[in-house]
Amino acid sequence: MIEVRNLTKKYGDHKAVDSLSFTVEQGEILGFLGPNGAGKSTTMNMITGYISASEGTAEIDGHDIFEEPEEAKKCIGYLPEIPPLYGDMRLREYLKFVAELKKVKKSERKNTLDEVMKLTSIKEMENRLIKNLSKGYKQRVGLAAALIGNPEVLILDEPTVGLDPKQIIEIRDLIRDLARNHTVILSSHILSEVAAVCDRVLIINKGKKIVIDTPENLSRRMGGSSGVEMKIKGEEGIVKEVLSGIEGVTDVSIKKGKHEEGIVYLTVYSSKEKEEELGEAIFYTLAENRCPILEMKAASMSLEEVFLEVTNDTHASKKKRRLLDSEKEKEEA
Repeated sequence: MIEVRNLTKKYGDHKAVDSLSFTVEQGEILGFLGPNGAGKSTTMNMITGYISASEGTAEIDGHDIFEEPEEAKKCIGYLPEIPPLYGDMRLREYLKFVAELKKVKKSERKNTLDEVMKLTSIKEMENRLIKNLSKGYKQRVGLAAALIGNPEVLILDEPTVGLDPKQIIEIRDLIRDLARNHTVILSSHILSEVAAVCDRVLIINKGKKIVIDTPENLSRRMGGSSGVEMKIKGEEGIVKEVLSGIEGVTDVSIKKGKHEEGIVYLTVYSSKEKEEELGEAIFYTLAENRCPILEMKAASMSLEEVFLEVTNDTHASKKKRRLLDSEKEKEEA
């Protein structure tokens, strides 16, 4: 549905976006992440045709955004980080204006406006002046405007900025529902939101693609080795000695901040080759040594930890990124 090829934007000698390439399949939600100044908004502005590219191109449903701008833009609903609203217009009046710009048939406009206002929970505000709305409601008006015309592709730049927790959950659920009939690119600084909503995550830094994969695969690959977090009843020294003796265990890390009499909190790490066998081996070994397991769950890096790791310019982080790319290439081969 979306294909970006070698997209580049130069400002003098500075490359805001540097030969960026990726695809988004129909019905997919792609999370678009990067530090401030990484080139996310610039990329979105080029994909939507708001600004030109220095090199490369983007196709929306087979239409080149620079060669066939009118056809490509018909397929796009765009919510920029700061929605371009007219404060002196009433909410419904503004949405009607947007519908006219998008050439929605006159006979369909009323139903279209009622539907998008209901979806974004702004119906009760339809006669209010936009300048008198809260930031959260203004954000929802921008999202409603993006939905007018039922575009195949939605590009959302920080759609939950200014919303309260309840509204964030509502918009998150709405985005999931929209993915049934739309392809979505979602940029957000709320990484837990991206992990909960998105099928894949694209992380860029300094205008370049760092990595693209599912949140689960990123967590697994960046972790380096597989781990299990545990709460065990027993004496710390004995528990650590028993677990360290299991074949395939590479490290046993005791959590010193946890203090409960006779309870040990720890993480057991193993080589990836022994990942599937680890749980069973731990269970039987601890049972034989009369150390009951009270809690046991897989340990993994959060998306926040992955993001910090891959956007870090330290030598160790660069080495991990190379390993990540190598593993991805092997899988694709």
